[in-house]
Amino acid sequence: MGCGGAVTAEPPEPERPEPALRVPEEEPLQLPEEEEAAAAAAAAPSQSAAGGCCPCAVRNENPEAKKKASCPGLGLFYTLLSAFLFSVASLLVKKIQDIHSAEISAFRCVFQMLFVIPCLIYKKTGFVGPKGKRIFLFLRGVFGSTAMILLYYAFQLMPIADATVITFTSPVFTSLFAWIYLKEKYSLWDLFFTIFAIAGVVLIARPPFLFGSSTAGMEENYSYHLKGALAAVGGAIFSALTLVILRKVGKSVHYLLNIWYYVVIGLLESIIVLFVVDEWHLPHCGLDRLFLVLIGLFGLGGQIFLTKAVQVEKAGPVAIMKTMDVVFAFILQIIFLNKMPTWWTVSGALCVVASSSGAVIRKWCENSQAK
Repeated sequence: MGCGGAVTAEPPEPERPEPALRVPEEEPLQLPEEEEAAAAAAAAPSQSAAGGCCPCAVRNENPEAKKKASCPGLGLFYTLLSAFLFSVASLLVKKIQDIHSAEISAFRCVFQMLFVIPCLIYKKTGFVGPKGKRIFLFLRGVFGSTAMILLYYAFQLMPIADATVITFTSPVFTSLFAWIYLKEKYSLWDLFFTIFAIAGVVLIARPPFLFGSSTAGMEENYSYHLKGALAAVGGAIFSALTLVILRKVGKSVHYLLNIWYYVVIGLLESIIVLFVVDEWHLPHCGLDRLFLVLIGLFGLGGQIFLTKAVQVEKAGPVAIMKTMDVVFAFILQIIFLNKMPTWWTVSGALCVVASSSGAVIRKWCENSQAK
């Protein structure tokens, strides 16, 4: 019990509270990061970009640990599965010809709302969002729902492969709008990719003043084909605007609120459109009702797997793998609709996919160098 022993035994005592210093590590529940990553990946045309992330997304409690724990290629497999589910949903939209695209959109919004509301209540995020961000959330809802209605309209008027290819111009529009509104860099490469994408759209749309009166490969008449092509381009533009809004909002808003605004405003917008065009009616056929349910299921499943993909894989490879949407659209169109794509569509697809992939790869390389 010497004095020296007592003095040397006391210093370790103050170190015991050290675990209390680690409390701030609980912070990683930054779920909006999933939304941002999904947005980058989807320059994700079609429905992923329009619809936002899935309400049932896995909690991103430790992203780095998940990346290390997951097996190689798992994120790309999730992306492939997501692309397949989105393509099947597109096929089902095509099969429902008696129901307006806005009504299909309304049913899908209702379906997603059933999943989002319990999640919002469980997370206690509220239903309105931060004061300074509400205008952006509102615009995100308007742009996202408009993109989906236009996309569904395009599927109904033209071959699904043609419409799917055109929506893949979304990444080049995203780069353009990010330059205008977010002051991001826009290089000559971006301009080249934009021109290349537009060339692909022209090959698919085949305007008469360039291609004459040939209607080979078109489903009805040229008027329907042109309307579908314009709707698909409009969908790609609104998808790009949605992604720019998501970048602007960033991590400051919970990703569930992004989805909530999308489904609420999407439902209201769809109802307004249906009243204006006077096209509202319940599906007569039991098969159409089944298709409506399956569109909601496959769309939701596609969003779930896309979100899981960007949790375990970098956004660049996910965005490139997402181009498998086009491949699946071609395959499903041939098998289930018995319609071979024309050489014009194939040529346009090559132009659009090359330009969107180039835009994604360039942005990916820039971000890697910045880090």
